[in-house]
Amino acid sequence: MPLVAVRRALRETVSGLPREFWWLWTSTLVNRLGAFVATFMALYLTLDRGYSAAYAGLVASLHGLGGVVSSIGAGVMTDRLGRRPTLLAAQASTAASVALLGFMHHPAAIAAVAFLVGLTSNASRPAVQAMMADIVRPEDRVRAFSLNYWAINLGFAVSSMGAGFIAEFSYLAGFLIEAAMTAVCAVVVFLKLPESRPERTASEAKADTEVGLGTVLRDGRYMGVVGLSFLVALVFQQGSVGLPVAMGEAGFTPADYGMAIAVNGVLIVALQIPVTRFIQHRDPRRLLVISSLLAGYGFGLTAFAGSIGVFALTVCVWTLAEIVNAPTQTSLVVRLSPVHGRGRYQGMYTLSWAVASLVAPLMSGLVIDHYGAEWLWGMCAVVGTVAGVGYAALMRRLPTEEPVLAEPPSLAKPEVSAA
Repeated sequence: MPLVAVRRALRETVSGLPREFWWLWTSTLVNRLGAFVATFMALYLTLDRGYSAAYAGLVASLHGLGGVVSSIGAGVMTDRLGRRPTLLAAQASTAASVALLGFMHHPAAIAAVAFLVGLTSNASRPAVQAMMADIVRPEDRVRAFSLNYWAINLGFAVSSMGAGFIAEFSYLAGFLIEAAMTAVCAVVVFLKLPESRPERTASEAKADTEVGLGTVLRDGRYMGVVGLSFLVALVFQQGSVGLPVAMGEAGFTPADYGMAIAVNGVLIVALQIPVTRFIQHRDPRRLLVISSLLAGYGFGLTAFAGSIGVFALTVCVWTLAEIVNAPTQTSLVVRLSPVHGRGRYQGMYTLSWAVASLVAPLMSGLVIDHYGAEWLWGMCAVVGTVAGVGYAALMRRLPTEEPVLAEPPSLAKPEVSAA
């Protein structure tokens, strides 16, 4: 009987989503299966190329800066040019820039191309999220975003293990494999995904309801949500920037950190789908408050960790927060976005995470160096609390989600039109 229940739960989880969603999901999975640069850039520069840790940090910052720059630009492109052209341009240019990075030797050239990789690789995110919002019914969006997040983490977990073996053989092979798999994603988009951007009605065109960046910036509640997203992202980033430094200073080895952080990926792959089934029809306000508190105090508990087991336990706490937060927050962004401004709104949301990826390493380094790791974990608890209170205040009287057609007009075209 348990096997029957599992099959029924799996069928209910994946049923009812349009074919175009699964092609987009496949593209995401393939893209993450080929991830190499972001994971092994520091090791490549320090061990293979012999550069200093400071230079590796500079390159990582430039990579992140590229993501910051492209967030808004890609959002605008998504609304003006369409989801499909933006995805094609982003993935094709990512494939080319990643391959080029593998052949760079001069420090300035490596830094410049790393910035370009960050610029192009981050550009697909607003388009992917906007396209999902276009093609999935409102009541299914939490489930769809959760499945997409699950694919991201499954791909990352598999690629991290595989990339480690590839790196022992050849770092260049890793760059080229990532470039090839990103190119495959572009092919999938080109062949299987028609444009999903909603057509303007006659009344909307007459009213000239164009959504610009100024519209996003003047949307007080939405910008408040973006700010809260930035705070939550600062906390979650500590899993990859503050935690390894703190464990190293406490005498733990890189292998110890690897064992502790591996819990994060394992739990997401194992629990993302069942947890989503539990939360998908629950109050998003309450879910975001709870997940913010769990994230803050999950990292806060790290101050009391003295063994790998306790570190792993704290990872379990904030990973549960991540599982709840990711699909709920992405669905909320769609709910607060006007239909014809989804790209810009998603771009601003992506920007909050991109900026957090720049600020978090600086913040954790300064706090640990000057005050100690315990202060960093205490700050995480405070930031998580502030974010939770903020979500409770900002999310009163949420707007109802707009009704959508069973099949958007732009998706009703013959699939051959995508070729």
